[in-house]
Amino acid sequence: MDKRVLYAIATASVLAGCGAQSKIDRLRSGEIAATLALSRGEIEEERKVIASKRDTLSVKDDDGNTILIMKAVRDEESGEMVATETLDAAVITSRFRNVAERHGKVDLRFEVIVPESMQDSRWQLRFYPDMFILGDSLRLEPVIITGSDYRKAQLRGYQQYERFLSSIITDSTRLVDIRSLEIFIERNIPEVYKYKRDSSYVSDEEFCSYYGVTEQEALEHYSRKLAIHLNEKRKQKKDKMYAKYVKVPIVTNGIRLDTVLRAVNGDFIYQYSQTINTRPKLRKVDIVLSGDIFESDRKLYSMDRSDPLTFYISSLASFVDGREKYMTKVVERRVSANTACYVDFRTGKWDINLDLGYNADEIGRIKGNILELLGNRTFEMDSIVIAASASPEGSVKANDLLSRKRAAAVAGYFDSYIGQYRDSVQRELDRETAGTFTIDENGKVSRAVAAKADIPSIKFLSRSNGENWPMLSFLIDQDSTLSKADVGAYLKLLSIKDADRREEALQKEPYYRYLREKLYPRLRTVKFDFFLHRKGQVKDTVHTTELDTVYMAGVQALRDREWEKALTLLRDYRDYNTAIAYVSLDYNASAMDVLQGLDRTPQVDYMMALIYARKGEDSEAVTHYLRACDREPSYVFRGNLDPEIYVLKQRYGLNNQNQE
Repeated sequence: MDKRVLYAIATASVLAGCGAQSKIDRLRSGEIAATLALSRGEIEEERKVIASKRDTLSVKDDDGNTILIMKAVRDEESGEMVATETLDAAVITSRFRNVAERHGKVDLRFEVIVPESMQDSRWQLRFYPDMFILGDSLRLEPVIITGSDYRKAQLRGYQQYERFLSSIITDSTRLVDIRSLEIFIERNIPEVYKYKRDSSYVSDEEFCSYYGVTEQEALEHYSRKLAIHLNEKRKQKKDKMYAKYVKVPIVTNGIRLDTVLRAVNGDFIYQYSQTINTRPKLRKVDIVLSGDIFESDRKLYSMDRSDPLTFYISSLASFVDGREKYMTKVVERRVSANTACYVDFRTGKWDINLDLGYNADEIGRIKGNILELLGNRTFEMDSIVIAASASPEGSVKANDLLSRKRAAAVAGYFDSYIGQYRDSVQRELDRETAGTFTIDENGKVSRAVAAKADIPSIKFLSRSNGENWPMLSFLIDQDSTLSKADVGAYLKLLSIKDADRREEALQKEPYYRYLREKLYPRLRTVKFDFFLHRKGQVKDTVHTTELDTVYMAGVQALRDREWEKALTLLRDYRDYNTAIAYVSLDYNASAMDVLQGLDRTPQVDYMMALIYARKGEDSEAVTHYLRACDREPSYVFRGNLDPEIYVLKQRYGLNNQNQE
């Protein structure tokens, strides 16, 4: 190579190194740095909205008088207020922004700005946005800016690694001395060699029968042992060679952006957008930027954290009316409860047999229900009505009589059970006091008397519910074994009003046996109705006031910004908190419908102003906003937090101290 060419290359390399070091020095001195800024696209959108409207507006006050709202300043010479034109600012330098939480989410938009003087074709700049929220920090997806020469070096590494991989032999035939193997077969077993140009399959057994060795043994004999050894070593070195050639892998997962700058042509600006879920007590989010500069796999410089961008989050949750809501509840002295059980009886019998079917489990369950009610501290049991039902086989008259006898048998069974339970409790009390004595005020000693068991007498009443046709119809409707034709035939039979004739017709149907064996036993039910009264309550009804727990759960859902849940709980109340749930979900028409039926408090006026602003009805929005501020001055500041109101304030110069 020409010496002059070598000199030029060396000189360019030295100059490039000097340039890179100069940039590093400027970074260390703070002369150049990457920065965070509020999204200019969003700012331009706000400017456009403001500039596209007039900055004067006619509104009416509470007395119906017309007021002209205009953006104005005081003339220094005359002292009069004069209107001004809206001028867009040339540069926005604010480090904070008010963002609105809607639907439980907040969109944070900002820019990562990398000056031209910080870029270098041999560098990779890695920027790490960090989000600080409620004392926690979260690293967002990094932004990677790769110089063209840096990417070329990465690609060269991949190319070198690909060349290494291509040196690994994957075709096993290349590792066998095929020519020597063919000569061996041609000379010793020509019968097999004739298949060289034939695709016919030669089994290992056939090969072995000619020569006495297997095909595998022949292949191993003529394999190129050294080539195989070297090839295996290459395979084992794949990871090592990857690390050698690909010093900095190209990664795409978990990265917001990796862009290659082909030429330095000005500042690089990336519009970053991050959506976060809001949570209770979330008032602000800080975003800071840090980063590293790499040349190949060597870190040249670590960037200090930038000044934070702060996003103040406005949520309608702060408008929640948290006052407790109470409701009037009517407490009835008498209450009832009911349950049913399936008791099997022998055909035509009414005696209770615990060994039959599931009787032991079913009757045990009812015993548990009775004991639970007997021990209830709020209610005392008065009576239990027991009604038995029968299956339709047999006459209606006979089934009605049978049902009465079965109900009476069950009533007698449980009456006896309660008596036995009362006796067992009394015996236990007697045992506890046996052998104990009492001494009265005169010193007289006497044997203690056991307390009487506090088990009330319960009246059992038995009834007959007759044949249980309604349950049969329900079971047939739910049954998956019967065909549609069977169900249709049964429904036609229901038109026969005489139950005995209906049963006779049913017996002729082909599915009757199935009904008799599978469904009829489930019709022999016993229903229990428990009638109780509140202990200590004399009046039949008492009106009490208690906390409305459903409403308060809705209020808590608003505070937690669970808007859908809050609306589900509060929808029927149609009050101010209901309106907040609607507005938070952008159901503005429903919210307005609720608000228009409420008293015009400052809170209601402010919420209506926000809705009118969303609809683009500036006159109504400003009217309600100013009314809210007149009665509640804190809304002057609140208006800066809600973007819908903030735009109005900027457009018409609202709340300025020099406004008259």
